[in-house]
Amino acid sequence: MTISDRVRIKDVRVLSDGWTTLKTTTFEYRRANGEWQTQHRETYERDNAAAVLPYNLARRTVILVKQFRLPAFIRGYDDLLIEAAAGVLDNAEPEERIRAEAEEETGYRLHHVHKVFEAFMSPGAITEKLHFFVAEYEPEMRVSDGGGLAHEGEDIEVLELSIDEALAMIADGRIIDAKAIMLLQHVALHVFR
Repeated sequence: MTISDRVRIKDVRVLSDGWTTLKTTTFEYRRANGEWQTQHRETYERDNAAAVLPYNLARRTVILVKQFRLPAFIRGYDDLLIEAAAGVLDNAEPEERIRAEAEEETGYRLHHVHKVFEAFMSPGAITEKLHFFVAEYEPEMRVSDGGGLAHEGEDIEVLELSIDEALAMIADGRIIDAKAIMLLQHVALHVFR
């Protein structure tokens, strides 16, 4: 039996269709004991996205970005969020989109990006799946100041940090973005050994 054999969608209604689409779904789910249970869930329908962590092995550095995030602010985080560069795919292939996003946000034109994994970040409420990449960078790959696109509301600061400093920032709570944490731990385990 597959999961599709255990789920019967009964009703889907759009509650909001602004920056993202918020839907409420009524469905029946067959529990492990065979009993059908009616459930109701709200989901944010987000397009898939990609994130990248540029690193320089010889210098032992990484590139991160720092920007304002309203949801974090609403939850009491009174600072700019330090993150991995990322963006929505917008119907592009993940590798193609992350190269463009990296250049927009960080100013680096990355030559070779390497996909390391995919993950749902909040599967209980958000449909978005992220594609995670790492890429080597050299100082001469910087083609602009980065900073994002002003017409999209982006006002991004680019950070170049040592891998040790970035890992310490996770430990002391200065980096709390899941994308950044996952990618930093990946390069710490597999690149900066």
